[in-house]
Amino acid sequence: MSFLDTLFGSKKKNTDNGEAALPVLPSEIYESALFELQDRIAPSALKVDPKSLDLGDKIARTYFVISYPRFLTDNWFSPIINLDKIFDVSIFIHPIDTVTALRQFQKKVAEVQSQITARESKGLVRDPLLDTAFADLESLRDSLQQAQEKMFEVGLYITIYASNENELYKTENEIKSILESKLIYLKPALFQQEDGFNSVIPIGNDILGVHQKMNSEPLSSIFPFTSFDLTSNKGILYGVNRHNSSLVIFDRYSLENYNSVIFAKSGSGKSFTTKLEILRTLMFDTSVIVIDPEKEYLYLAEAVGGRYFNISLSSEHHINPFDLAIPRDDETAGDILRANIINLVGLFRIMLGGLTPEEDAIIDRAISETYALKDITPESDFANIEPPLLSDFEMVLSGMDGTDTLVQKLSKYTHGSWSSFINQPTNVDINQKFIVFSVRDMEDELKTAAMYIVTHFIWNAVRKELKKRLLVVDEAWWMMKSDDTASFLYSIAKRGRKYYLGLATITQDVEDFMKSPYGIAIVTNSSMQFLMKQSPSSAEVLQKTFNLTDEEKYLLLESGVGEGIFFAGLKHVALKVIASHTEEQIITSDPSQVLAIEKSKKDLLQSESASAEAQKEKYAKELTEAVRIREESILPKKEEPQEQPAIEVPVVQEPPTLEESFEETFKEDPLSDEDTQSDKKEPETEESKHSIADELKDLEEKLFG
Repeated sequence: MSFLDTLFGSKKKNTDNGEAALPVLPSEIYESALFELQDRIAPSALKVDPKSLDLGDKIARTYFVISYPRFLTDNWFSPIINLDKIFDVSIFIHPIDTVTALRQFQKKVAEVQSQITARESKGLVRDPLLDTAFADLESLRDSLQQAQEKMFEVGLYITIYASNENELYKTENEIKSILESKLIYLKPALFQQEDGFNSVIPIGNDILGVHQKMNSEPLSSIFPFTSFDLTSNKGILYGVNRHNSSLVIFDRYSLENYNSVIFAKSGSGKSFTTKLEILRTLMFDTSVIVIDPEKEYLYLAEAVGGRYFNISLSSEHHINPFDLAIPRDDETAGDILRANIINLVGLFRIMLGGLTPEEDAIIDRAISETYALKDITPESDFANIEPPLLSDFEMVLSGMDGTDTLVQKLSKYTHGSWSSFINQPTNVDINQKFIVFSVRDMEDELKTAAMYIVTHFIWNAVRKELKKRLLVVDEAWWMMKSDDTASFLYSIAKRGRKYYLGLATITQDVEDFMKSPYGIAIVTNSSMQFLMKQSPSSAEVLQKTFNLTDEEKYLLLESGVGEGIFFAGLKHVALKVIASHTEEQIITSDPSQVLAIEKSKKDLLQSESASAEAQKEKYAKELTEAVRIREESILPKKEEPQEQPAIEVPVVQEPPTLEESFEETFKEDPLSDEDTQSDKKEPETEESKHSIADELKDLEEKLFG
């Protein structure tokens, strides 16, 4: 092809008459058979038709724009750029000298003005078309003369590709319908398809040469790379704008409410994104509380010095649902008591598998009497009370008529295998910046009730003290399974702003979440939404909920891990979440990376343990040697016993028996009287003993710390 020859040169040599010469010499034959880059790029076959090009198994057709309207709106070309089709676009912009343009406009103004004058002299009605053209020409001349505008010759070419004629025809009609709705018209490059194709490919040659004159302002509307910018002066880094690579820095507490939702399929990076936001939010003096159904936030809690509470049947952490919050200045004890009774009725509705209207009234009265049993009334001081337990409620309920069935259902929570769940006083303290409640080890039948109890406990703590907080509810579809838990979560979404609380809702089961009547309400009350990679069925639901375009829906289907559409208020951008290496080591949920981190921790502990043992052994040897040296320098040195000279006895006697030898040995005194007196001259005093002990103790402290 000619453009490949232009780029890389031709391997064939031309003769004088322009025909290609066949290779004759061995070197020429070898050179002609070389497989070069142009051979790799070029299609297997090429056919040039008047209306199209056949490039191997694809068909290409080139179009050019021949007409524009009087006004062009911003981003009018964006629907074409975002179209989910295969095509190439080339925009050629050739500047026109301003002096030349003014001279041409002067002639054109004179021509239009003469036509207007001629019509007036004939008494004809004025022509609005001529008047508009005259006004536009004069305005453009003024702008050019004042250097506010420049003139250009613009060529806009589009080459579309398809596998067959039918597909090519559909794509052509779709592009034409989009442009003609904006009064912009295309024409195919008949008998110029090769020139049109060579003009569109990225070699920068405007061979087709079909131009329209434009000034600067309408030309700027063709710019194909337009996107919203979410960079602000404060907030945390959420990621990088995929359109223009700008940083998306945003503060959720600057919006009308502080709530957010994240929808993503499994493995698309929703937990990674949430942990990254938590880690960066903690740096701005914000307390974060997480309800973790899968034990994914343990490493993060350990890394930042937070508290991790495991809520399960065998856990040592307990929450009493009968606890009452201390009322604020704008609240009364009666309001707190009534609100807690209503929440407890909802809890028992979950625990007991639903309540009839009669049972609902009985439960309400029994709760009130249970509080009264502990002398808790609307006039009580909640700071000095002992809340009742579930067993107290069971005792009150069993004393009421018609409650046998309810008591029987409740017994498994007070005496059965589930009695250790909530029939205990509260021993959980959340006075930390980062708190995690894990319900992974809780049985599935109790997980919904557990999340309800934990959420209610957190809500009481939030109302107790006003400060900036973020509540993260991971796998929120668990709470959508019950109307009571969904209603309570929705109430937090509505009322959290008054208590400086932001609610972050994360779920992978979009369809179940949106089926709940409270799911859409939670989304509506969330100023931030992050839509990540979706399945086809979920993408349809989200498109209807968020009014997404087809291009945005396809973007969700094709997004990679950590990518999606980020909504903040009225703006939204295509976002890619990026973390540093250190952040990734703390927040990763990839099982392979988690195992590698655990192995590194074990290896580090083993090496530290071995090093500590070696150091300890070294210190022990040094201490022993120091003690020995100290003893030798302080304690008196004993003289060696002198051997007595043997006495020769001429008389030969029989050898003594063994008993006689022992007796003789013990009778002998190895030391003389003089030696004994010398030892007694310098006895070891108590002061020397104490000084030695003190010095040894000081030495040991220095060695072992």
